[in-house]
Amino acid sequence: MNLAQLLQQLKTEEKFTRHVTRWQTLPPEPAISAAYPESLDQRLVDVMRGRGIEELYSHQAEAVQLAAGGHSFVVPTPTASGKTLCYNLPVLNTILNDPQARALYLFPTKALSQDQMHEVHGIVGDLGVDIKTFTFDGDTPETARRAIRSSGHIVVTNPDMLHQGILPHHTLWVKLFENLKYVVVDEVHQYRGVFGSHVSNVLRRLRRVAQFYGADPQFICCSATIANPKELAGRLTGLPMEEISRNGAPRGEKHFIFYNPPVVNQELGIRQSVIKTTRRISERFMSSGTQLIVFARSRMRVELLLTYLEKAGRRVGIKSGEVRGYRGGYLPGERRAIEQGLRDGTVSTVVSTNALELGIDIGRLDVCVMAGYAGTVASTWKQAGRAGRRQNLSAVVLVASSSPADQYIINNPDYFFGRSPEHATLDPDNLIILISHLKCAAFELPFTTDERYGDQKIEEILDYLTEQGVLHRSGGRYHWMADTYPAEEVSLRSAAPDNVVIIDQSVPGGRIIGEMDLFSAQEMLHDDAVYMHGAQQYHVDRLDWDRREAHVQPVQVDYYTDAQRKSELKTLTAEETLPFTMGQLLVGEVGLVAKVTVYKKIKLGTHENVGAGRVHLPEMEMHTVSFWWELPENVAEDLTAEGFDLGDGLKGLSHLLGRVAPVFIMADPSDLHALAMVRSPFTGSPTLYIYDAFPGGVGYARRIHQQFAEICQSAQDHLHACPCERGCPSCVGPATESGDTARQAAAWILARACSPSAEG
Repeated sequence: MNLAQLLQQLKTEEKFTRHVTRWQTLPPEPAISAAYPESLDQRLVDVMRGRGIEELYSHQAEAVQLAAGGHSFVVPTPTASGKTLCYNLPVLNTILNDPQARALYLFPTKALSQDQMHEVHGIVGDLGVDIKTFTFDGDTPETARRAIRSSGHIVVTNPDMLHQGILPHHTLWVKLFENLKYVVVDEVHQYRGVFGSHVSNVLRRLRRVAQFYGADPQFICCSATIANPKELAGRLTGLPMEEISRNGAPRGEKHFIFYNPPVVNQELGIRQSVIKTTRRISERFMSSGTQLIVFARSRMRVELLLTYLEKAGRRVGIKSGEVRGYRGGYLPGERRAIEQGLRDGTVSTVVSTNALELGIDIGRLDVCVMAGYAGTVASTWKQAGRAGRRQNLSAVVLVASSSPADQYIINNPDYFFGRSPEHATLDPDNLIILISHLKCAAFELPFTTDERYGDQKIEEILDYLTEQGVLHRSGGRYHWMADTYPAEEVSLRSAAPDNVVIIDQSVPGGRIIGEMDLFSAQEMLHDDAVYMHGAQQYHVDRLDWDRREAHVQPVQVDYYTDAQRKSELKTLTAEETLPFTMGQLLVGEVGLVAKVTVYKKIKLGTHENVGAGRVHLPEMEMHTVSFWWELPENVAEDLTAEGFDLGDGLKGLSHLLGRVAPVFIMADPSDLHALAMVRSPFTGSPTLYIYDAFPGGVGYARRIHQQFAEICQSAQDHLHACPCERGCPSCVGPATESGDTARQAAAWILARACSPSAEG
């Protein structure tokens, strides 16, 4: 039975289709071709034709033309649309005609860097021209670094290495910076929130150093399909950007199936295990002889599914070596062998974490099955793009878990299949992040009194750093004078400079595996927390708060921990107010005093509460940015008349909106905190706050303020579709936590605030 026959069979099986919330058939699309632009060197055109590429896709030709015109631009086209040629052709074309020209490629992962290196090497080899391409990362031997600095035409690296290993030592990279024509930033949708705010500042420093050496590079950015690629790329680079919005790559027919496992506990809203369901569906496709990729959210799930599918494969004549796992922790040689096996067909099934989501070349696959929503629409489309990478029939099955985000997506397919809904957000001017990078920038080059950093006036901040003894002002210039090396102390993954170091005690002498800002550490690294790092679970044996150390051990358990923070608002400054159908919407700065007091153990898959414990840590103060919704004072009276409780309704709403809002702004639920007050001392009325969980804020609350009408409507739709009776973790939270009338009260408020279609 081939894939077409199997899909037809599944369509007629009532046992399968009754759990399908959407079966979307995406029709095939032909390529939109364009001739090679005249600006391209004929040698490059000949090599491309020698590789069987007689014409370019329209977006590739447009990229070459924009680059030739001196524009910076972003290419937000789908997986397998040939984005690499959008930057390789302009870069190689420039170097062919100016052998002194240089380019810097930034990729978020080493695997992607290596994959792109092979691509460039292949073209350069066919050209027969001496264009030197090197990877510069933590694994680069010291002996090779000197040659890369002096002779590398294309230097491939990552934001962390640029931040700590290249910019502070720019005097060793004079050849690169003097001749820097292009900076390529791949996967720009990954640069959002705290990480994106840091990387934006790293790129400000890069442009500042380049300008010191007389260069002003163009930026070429590539992105998954999101709602605001041009805006994001502009904020990331600080430059006006063009957007190539039309995709010219062809697509074969694709069947996209949303599958919601059956409910096994109606009251709690718990569904059949996502692992069992994924296993059963994957086995059906394996038996049809298709090449299959299965995505799972953690290493543990990868290994579980791999064990099941190896056994299933043997039953249908597939050898165990043809069914492979792929995740972090595998040796590089093993990963390369699996990638090659997928390309040449010797691997028929691979079970992977999101490590294979990015643009590593693994050839053509027929089917993609996802064990749970990938976290964002952009990531889900990237995973789906692994199937049907040429013009063949393909299928994608998204199997939902019981988690709120999964249930929102699976029950609102129009949100997923409609226009790109997600806005990626960053804030390079977060004061804490900004000051950290101003220190790094001052170490690299002195500031002048009238200099702007990005579009910011910074003299006041530089004077403050002078008072602190970090800078010295002399003759209209600010010079670095501290003994420390600032870039080493700035993590690109954390908003606050003071961090907790995470130490794996299973390794003799201990091994540092990561770090976390203090505010987040109280929630995620308290004693007895289960901490996830690179999809590996760790038990926190002890959080040494005074020494800023978390001592952890690897474990495999079937639950995760969720800490509860009690927050008290201390100050409030409204910056912007919008009228709303019910009350008003505001955004501004808030001061918080917060304390983590208890944590819950939540079972993986079912999200049941299976235990709890107390947390003993000091209070913390934080200033951040919050969105808040002021409801009319009479809402309590109106709810009481209906037999509902306002407190229940606000608790339910904070649970619901705190889980729906991150879907729209490409944030993790832990990046936001929701707080409800029946009568706020600041507004005098019932108020719901949703604030950034990072000191200074990184733009999430401001984005919610702009999009709240859409978020509110989606929350109402999600609540209406949830099959539970009195509330569950997927909507307003269990009735035992939110209150007996939380579901009805939240539905009543949303019906009046968002639309006339109230829930019954």
